[in-house]
Amino acid sequence: MADTIVALATPTGRSGIGVIRLSGPGALRIAGKLVVENDFAPKPRAAVLRQLADPANGETIDEALITFFKAPHSFTGEDVIEISCHGSPVLLRQVIDICLSLDARLAEPGEFTLRALANGRIDLAEAEAIRDLIDAQTSATARQAVRQMRGELSQRLQPLKDDLLNVIVVLESALEFVEDDLPETQTASVLESLRSIADECERLAGTFAAGHLIRDGLRVALAGRPNVGKSSLFNALLGSERAIVTDIAGTTRDQLHERIVINDVPISLIDTAGLRETTDTVEKIGVERTRAVLADADLVIVIMDASDDITDEDLAILESVKDLTYIVAVNKIDKEPSSDIDRLVAGKSEPADIRAHIVPISAKTGEGLDDLAAAILRPFADANADMSGLLITDARHHDLLNRCVQEIEGSINSLEEGSSEEIVLIGLHNALRFLGEITGETTTEDMLTRIFSTFCIGK
Repeated sequence: MADTIVALATPTGRSGIGVIRLSGPGALRIAGKLVVENDFAPKPRAAVLRQLADPANGETIDEALITFFKAPHSFTGEDVIEISCHGSPVLLRQVIDICLSLDARLAEPGEFTLRALANGRIDLAEAEAIRDLIDAQTSATARQAVRQMRGELSQRLQPLKDDLLNVIVVLESALEFVEDDLPETQTASVLESLRSIADECERLAGTFAAGHLIRDGLRVALAGRPNVGKSSLFNALLGSERAIVTDIAGTTRDQLHERIVINDVPISLIDTAGLRETTDTVEKIGVERTRAVLADADLVIVIMDASDDITDEDLAILESVKDLTYIVAVNKIDKEPSSDIDRLVAGKSEPADIRAHIVPISAKTGEGLDDLAAAILRPFADANADMSGLLITDARHHDLLNRCVQEIEGSINSLEEGSSEEIVLIGLHNALRFLGEITGETTTEDMLTRIFSTFCIGK
């Protein structure tokens, strides 16, 4: 018999309400020990207000709403009790400790969802969607997670698995009962089915670029020599005075990290120390850290001062990012432009190819910031992607779809070359297994452990 688990289902810290969740065969018994009432027998799916007491001494500790979900009609498929207490961390810890003393054990990360998966309440893709919905940073991410949580991805994959299984049955039957090769008409039908399956898997996998973008977002680092307006631009993009701005060069010594959202894409924006040669020990450490941040960023915004001449430091920074994805924000266009900047923007100075990367802006007045926001997304956004449709947002799903396509294409090549059914079937069985891994039908225990370790405790 499974044991009974308990965990706090709401975030830690003080709040108006804290919810403690119990799941397992002992959930109702443990709740009965907590309630100041003999023969506690709540109706399923009905919240009741009851006093809670410490069974060790009978002292009342809180008044709480208790909801009972009877197996199998619960999230986990087991008996589930949810206790909505007042949100004092001390009180919540006390209630959990009492549950532990009554033979419950503390739940592992994601264990409630894992039990729902084990009891057939959800499949693995739907379980991962629950995690993604909790972690969603934008409304677009949340919408995609809800679609997957409602089974849209699983429903899209099921016909593909059925069609693939039908092909496997044909080939397995030929292997068992037909001495000669498959008739040409049947071979043509099998090839057509396999190409159709591979095309749909490839089309789904092709949505990952857009799905990954809205789910995981981008790391964008601001770079430039001191006093070109990095911190001013950082504040302008945030819409708040987060970074200190002064006329003193080298004010920023370490990175500042903040989150913004551009067109439903979460952006981790990083303000860095100005890049220059310096003898100041602290500033030198900041410069070294800046170089490391630039190497790890998805996009670097090199900031130049439109009112100043181009310096050797500017050219050195441009040279250092030439192999990275970058754009150049020419800041302070509200001031009189220097002749150097005029030539650079016109594409008449070295480096000659930089003109395509330039976005003129003013962090002070806000001019050009909308153009800069569009330029940030342009290298990563697929103009043809249907953001309203189902997107593959998980790298694991993307990898499995690609591996499925590779196996099917390998089987197609084998069939066209006249290979035996045994050879063709190897790839098709692998492809079916990869599709099954997305929804959890063929996933190993180690993989499940790795996936559910990313969940929060209490879910």
